[in-house]
Amino acid sequence: MKEFNLQRLFLFAALIAAFWSGSLQPVRAERIMDLANIQGVRANQLMGYGLVVGLDGSGDQTTQTPFTVQSLTNMLSQLGVQLPPGTNLQLKNVAAVMVTASLPAFAKPGQVLDVTVSSLGNAKSLRGGTLLFTPLKGADGQIYAMAQGNVIVGGAGASAGKSSVQINHLSAGRVPAGATVERAVISPFAQSDIITLELQTTDFSTAKRVVDAVNEAFGSTVAQAVDGRVVQVSSPGLSQDRVAFMARLENVNVERVIPPAKVIINARTGSVVMNQMVMLERCAVAHGNLSVSINSTPVISQPAPFSQGQTVVTEKADIQLKQEGGNLVMMESGAKLSDVVKALNTLGATPQDLVAILQAMKVSGALRAELEVI
Repeated sequence: MKEFNLQRLFLFAALIAAFWSGSLQPVRAERIMDLANIQGVRANQLMGYGLVVGLDGSGDQTTQTPFTVQSLTNMLSQLGVQLPPGTNLQLKNVAAVMVTASLPAFAKPGQVLDVTVSSLGNAKSLRGGTLLFTPLKGADGQIYAMAQGNVIVGGAGASAGKSSVQINHLSAGRVPAGATVERAVISPFAQSDIITLELQTTDFSTAKRVVDAVNEAFGSTVAQAVDGRVVQVSSPGLSQDRVAFMARLENVNVERVIPPAKVIINARTGSVVMNQMVMLERCAVAHGNLSVSINSTPVISQPAPFSQGQTVVTEKADIQLKQEGGNLVMMESGAKLSDVVKALNTLGATPQDLVAILQAMKVSGALRAELEVI
C-alpha cells in the first residue's frame, strides 16, 4: 500500500513539474553587442577618382566626357609621355570611374580591402577592364589606401544592329582585395579608460537594464547611464586587459525590453507593418469606395461641299461618379496582434485604404499604437 502511494506521489510531482515547465517561459535576453555600438569603433568611408583601361571598345566617348581625356593626358605626362599640343585623342578603351571602399576599424597598413568601381562618364561596360593606380582619400583629405586591379562585373550584355540585351549593371563592378591600406586611423578606444556604449535606439529602459546587467557582471560602479542612449563603462588601463574585458562585456546578456507599440506606414507603396504590442479598442468602422470614371468621345463637324467652311473637332466628355455603400462594421477589442489583424481583415479594405482607416482609428483613440509614416 505504501509503495502504491509512493508511486502516486511521484506521478503527481512529475505532473506538477511538467505543468510549470510548460507554463513558465524563459526570459528572452539579448547581448550588449546586439543592442549597442562602441564609440570610436566604426568604419570610415574612402573615395577616389581613377581610370579603367583595357576595355573592348566600350569606354567613354571622349567628345562627351572631356575629363577622361584630360585625366589620361595628365597621367601620361607624369609617366614622361608628352603629347603634342592640339592632339585629338579618340579613346574607346578608357573609362573614368569613381572608386569607393570602407576602411574598417583598427585597420593597419598592409591590410587589403575590397573596392567598388563605378563609371563616371558614358561608358557602356567596364567588363574586362583594369583599374589603374588610384589613391583613396578620407573625409579629412588624407590618403588612406591605394587601389589597383582587375574589375569584376556581375552583368552581361550583347548587341547587334539596333537590338541589345543586358542583364544587371555593366557600368559598375568590384575589385576583390584591390586596395592596400597605407595609413591607420587613430581610434579613441585605446586612449581612454572609459568605454562609451551607444545604444542603437534611444530608450531609457534599455539604458537602465544595460547598466544593471554590466554592474551585476563586473561590479556595482563599473557602468553608468549618461542619457537614454549613452552608457559609460570603466575599463582596465592596460590594452591587453581591455581586449579581454571587451570580449566579456559584449557577451553580457540584457533582459529584452518590450518595444513600444508602433505601426509603420509606407505612404508610397501602401505597406503597413505593426509589431506585437499593437492593441485595438472596440470601435465601429464604415468604409466605402469612391470611383470617378471619365469617357471622352471626339465629335467632328464636317462642312457641306463647296461651302468653304472648316472642319471643327470638339470633344464630348461623360463623367460618372460612383460611390459604393459601406456597412458599419463593429470591430472588437484585441490585445494580441492576431486579433488586430483579424479585425482589420473583416473590413476587406485594400492596403491603401487601410492607411486611412488606421489614421482615423488613431485620431479616435481606438488604436493603441504610434503611427510612423515613412
